[in-house]
Amino acid sequence: MYRNGVLFCILLTGLVSCEKAVDLKLDTVAPKLVVEATIENDQPPQVILTRSFQYFSTINLTDLTSSFVRGAVVEISNGQTTHRLKEYRLEPFPGISLFYYGIDSTQLSTAFIGKLKTDYTLTIQVNGERYTAKTRIPDTTRRIDSFYWKPAPAVLNDPTKVSLMFRGTDRPGLGDYIRYFTKQNSDPFYPGLNSVFDDQFIDGSSFDVQIERGVPRGAPLEEGYSYFNRGDTVVFKLCNIDKSTFDFWRTMEFSYASIGNPFSSPTRVISNIQGNALGYFGGYAAQYRTMIIPR
Repeated sequence: MYRNGVLFCILLTGLVSCEKAVDLKLDTVAPKLVVEATIENDQPPQVILTRSFQYFSTINLTDLTSSFVRGAVVEISNGQTTHRLKEYRLEPFPGISLFYYGIDSTQLSTAFIGKLKTDYTLTIQVNGERYTAKTRIPDTTRRIDSFYWKPAPAVLNDPTKVSLMFRGTDRPGLGDYIRYFTKQNSDPFYPGLNSVFDDQFIDGSSFDVQIERGVPRGAPLEEGYSYFNRGDTVVFKLCNIDKSTFDFWRTMEFSYASIGNPFSSPTRVISNIQGNALGYFGGYAAQYRTMIIPR
């Protein structure tokens, strides 16, 4: 053991003595269009367009407001009807404006909501550039059989915390992909820290699994963050998604997890937007379940 320790110290000394400052000069890249577009069964489509920032940019609320892309021509088609979306403005705080594209209420003859087992095409034209994407709202093949809670593990040492569980059934045949969200009391829906899964290990079976509490991206995670509290009202949203939506969020969440890790491999986020843009267009086949956890 002593000899191994000496060898380790010699190796460490050699590594330190070879230390050299490295000055990385990153190229300045022109901002790209960032697309966040979704359509869900029984819901209208929604599209948010922004411009990307430089890697080391300092971002404030004014910068975020100015990053929204306005005046774009945004159209969505279900293969039979094409509808041009309208730009809308929200003001969540005084002086802060957010913009998105949604159903044009003055052109309801061509408007539609999402339907299961339907393909959709998105077309965006802005500043002389054209971008396209395709997605599908699949069938709800990952079934929620039951939705229940149980006390959190004793190691957490907090009797106010509970584990939320669901029992599900996966149809036989590989190729089912899901993404899930949770809503805790009056909070919005947040995706799980790892929110997308395939059926490689559960194909054609029934299973019980813990539902970890969804969290806003970038927020600090306290101990026991994945559990819920006694007295909470929780809405569980389980969505079947297509392969392109799964690939986008699988690679995006891996990228989130590797930020700040010097030993991680570079990750290319897989987008389904055609035309040198970032982001995705995703279809969601959603199921909802609500539970009030007793105190």
